[in-house]
Amino acid sequence: MTTTASHHLSPAFPGRAPWGTANKLRAWQQGALDRYIQNQPRDFLAVATPGAGKTTFALTLASWLLHHHVVQQVTVVAPTEHLKKQWAEAAARIGIRLDPEYSAGPLSKDYHGVAVTYAGVGVRPMLHRNRCEQRKTLVILDEIHHAGDSKSWGEACLEAFDPATRRLALTGTPFRSDTNPIPFVTYEEGNDGIRRSSADYTYGYGNALGDGVVRPVIFLSYSGNMRWRTKAGDEIAARLGEPMTKDAISQAWRTALDPRGDWMPNVLRAADQRLTEVRKGIPDAGGLVIASDQDSARAYAKLLREITGSKATVVLSDDTGASKRIDEFSEDGSRWMVAVRMVSEGVDVPRLAVGVYATTISTPLFFAQAVGRFVRSRRRGETASVFLPTIPYLLGFANEMEVERDHVLDKPKKQGEEDPYAESEKEMDEANKQEDEDTGEDEQMSFEALESDAVFDRVLYDGAEFGMQAHPGSEEEQDYLGIPGLLEPDQVQMLLQKRQSRQIAHSRRKPDAEADLLELPADRRPVVSHKELLELRKSLNTMVGAYVHQSGKPHGVIHTELRRVCGGPPSAEATAGQLRERIKKVQEWATRMR
Repeated sequence: MTTTASHHLSPAFPGRAPWGTANKLRAWQQGALDRYIQNQPRDFLAVATPGAGKTTFALTLASWLLHHHVVQQVTVVAPTEHLKKQWAEAAARIGIRLDPEYSAGPLSKDYHGVAVTYAGVGVRPMLHRNRCEQRKTLVILDEIHHAGDSKSWGEACLEAFDPATRRLALTGTPFRSDTNPIPFVTYEEGNDGIRRSSADYTYGYGNALGDGVVRPVIFLSYSGNMRWRTKAGDEIAARLGEPMTKDAISQAWRTALDPRGDWMPNVLRAADQRLTEVRKGIPDAGGLVIASDQDSARAYAKLLREITGSKATVVLSDDTGASKRIDEFSEDGSRWMVAVRMVSEGVDVPRLAVGVYATTISTPLFFAQAVGRFVRSRRRGETASVFLPTIPYLLGFANEMEVERDHVLDKPKKQGEEDPYAESEKEMDEANKQEDEDTGEDEQMSFEALESDAVFDRVLYDGAEFGMQAHPGSEEEQDYLGIPGLLEPDQVQMLLQKRQSRQIAHSRRKPDAEADLLELPADRRPVVSHKELLELRKSLNTMVGAYVHQSGKPHGVIHTELRRVCGGPPSAEATAGQLRERIKKVQEWATRMR
């Protein structure tokens, strides 16, 4: 059973306390604590959107259990070395002393427990089992979906913590892209025969946004023409966002992210301009570029130095000073950090407000965790901005930010049906492995990026799309880069609508030649023009927006329901016929509610 925070409690505490140490609980934290104390379960799964404050809730509960002698010690299991140290530091601030360097043997009596990683538990599960058998133990499993990253990790967690007195599982993303069961998570079978994870308490992004606990996210999507050479020596040209094969999408995407082309410099320049605007209201706001590999990260940092005149912080996980660099960046007020996956999950840098998604990882789990780095709100009115390529998968994830998903163990497929959230276990493993690996020789030989350019494509916000294609540096692009960094969610929506209306009116006054500057060559134009598809998407978003007020459902939920009923991909990659069918369907729903 899931529950959300009770309405009579204050949704957010004043100011921003150090990570995990707030002295006043948010409504959802108090609600989850009350539910736990009332039921006293052995296992408890709390699902809270990234940035909501899972650490504060967990440490408050740990303190209560220690104080009431329900447990005698605490073990925190985290995904990374950096995170286990953050847990130990946060716990120390409220009087719980955890040893983040523990490896074996007796623990000093100065400590209340240990902070370890899933990998560490995987190596020595019996060590932790013995500790649980010797003393009553609370085990906090942070980002527990990682316990399913490999069969050995899951089995090790089961072996190590089966004797634990209490187990608290935390996650911001309870779904996985594979069917590895997550240890100590309850799965319930639905009417369709499919088993899904069942949380004891859920606090989703939509609820957190309404409470002012997290920032609203503005996604700025950039398209452009890409050209590359295949292993066979063929030169291919394509435009980001246009219908193409999966392999072609992958190669066009990699061409865009190549630092030697024009796409990345233009997008980084736009992102830095956006950061300048945001810093007018949030003076210490920082930006993060998430890269695919070490070489790309270093190249992006070099581009940022050329653009800004300042050195960017580069974080690579094989760098022994990585954690120190992150901590320094958290406090120094500098503009940019570039990282390879390491900062994509759990690492707390609250001042991050602008992001560039410059990696080819396309799993919804990774995307949700990456975006989670930018949503931590310190005061009401802050907004986050994430720049990304016009890749259908990513646009779909961005449009469904408010959709809450559970981990599904059974994934039956109808013939010919393709589920965008059902990536294979192999794909997810590969995504995790490419954290800092340089591209192999075979991969390099199969593809060569030749050239790329960037075109501002659209803005995605709250499930709706705004804007018209524009060249970098144009007045149309500046309209969106210049949105103030301090706005309430409804003010963001209103401002985007006004700017789009102004752009549409302006485009109708443009000479045809100027309006067609961004169109493809005639021999590669789709039968339905981009303008017509854009108008259909806008019509659909307008209808969905009206239906939101009628039904009270979030935009993302309605778009997902339309896809379920009508079929087809996200609106960003839907055909004109599919868009018209969805417009007709939402009109039918609206009529029935009158």
